[in-house]
Amino acid sequence: MADSILIGIVAGEKSGDILGAGLIAALQKRHPDAEFVGIGGPDMESLGFRSLFPMERLSVMGFVEPLGRLPELLYIKRKLETYFRACPPSVFIGIDSPDFNLRIEETLRSHNITTAHYVSPSVWAYRKNRVHKIKRAVDLMLTLFPFETAIYDEFGIPATCVGHPLADQIGFENKTADARQILGFSQSEQVVALLPGSRVSEIERLAPLFLVAAVKTLRSMPKLKFLIPFSGAESRACIERTLARCSIFLGEQFRLVGNSQQAMAAADFVVMASGTATLEAMLLRKPMAVFYRLAPITHLIASRIVDVPFVALPNLLAGKRLVPEAIQSEVTEAAVESHILNYFSDPGAFEESLRQFESLHRELRKGASEAASAAITELLNRS
Repeated sequence: MADSILIGIVAGEKSGDILGAGLIAALQKRHPDAEFVGIGGPDMESLGFRSLFPMERLSVMGFVEPLGRLPELLYIKRKLETYFRACPPSVFIGIDSPDFNLRIEETLRSHNITTAHYVSPSVWAYRKNRVHKIKRAVDLMLTLFPFETAIYDEFGIPATCVGHPLADQIGFENKTADARQILGFSQSEQVVALLPGSRVSEIERLAPLFLVAAVKTLRSMPKLKFLIPFSGAESRACIERTLARCSIFLGEQFRLVGNSQQAMAAADFVVMASGTATLEAMLLRKPMAVFYRLAPITHLIASRIVDVPFVALPNLLAGKRLVPEAIQSEVTEAAVESHILNYFSDPGAFEESLRQFESLHRELRKGASEAASAAITELLNRS
């Protein structure tokens, strides 16, 4: 097969940009002359990817929130479909963002363009009927977690578990000492990382609770230190506004940092929003408490259609509660404060969970980017 090929990719948010960059780098080793075009972020663009629209225009979440952006999203969808029909790629790969990407994939596949989807939609959790749409839309599904392939096998959809890139990136060594040295903490200090989320909507819902609870813990543990990571200028500004409203001043006990992985590595305990960051904390072997709060209307819809026993990824992967989690009305200042104080009163209570974190880490370490590249290359060869 000739190496001069066009590969279409659409990633809708930062995590997709990271996955896309890893995949592009691995594909470039196999196909040095390949061109990559679609929608991506700075990590993908640094590898020569050409983005037709700013990736941030696709970064919406929830059931209700995207409605306000629907005209723009439909415009971008039409433009992409027109572009790829006029310049057919050898394969089109949608990375996550299933509500957007699956529609494009279905259209392109109906015009004989080979399609793949990287990161399984949560069909095992809700809207299981989407599996029929997926069967129409994709030639190959690439999943991150082993438990996700079962439903695709059941419906005869080609699927490959490639593992998670974070499991490849994060090693098994303890990173606490190095992270603390970089951030200027001693090894004896007690440190908590607060991660209210990366999106402004998440931060606005969780940051006030996390911060007020943090202040309350200082009554019992006055020397406790808090690290608050931010993912960009917008999230930093939102956190700073919340700090001001809570009359909290940055200094010795509350610090903003621009690297979430470094903040978690330096911490004894992590208080965090549900999401990919919970996987990162697990891979770093960090005790944690996970909190999940949606907009009221979104939660009302989700509560009627979501069928999963847990929201935290470590718990989903283990099939049991390894880490404490709280949802919606359970997310309170008192709950956050209690989890922090409980950890420091008995750190040993997490020892068994930490052992299982390492076992799960090994299961997920499959060389994800290279495995995804190999699966895409095989798909290209079959096509």
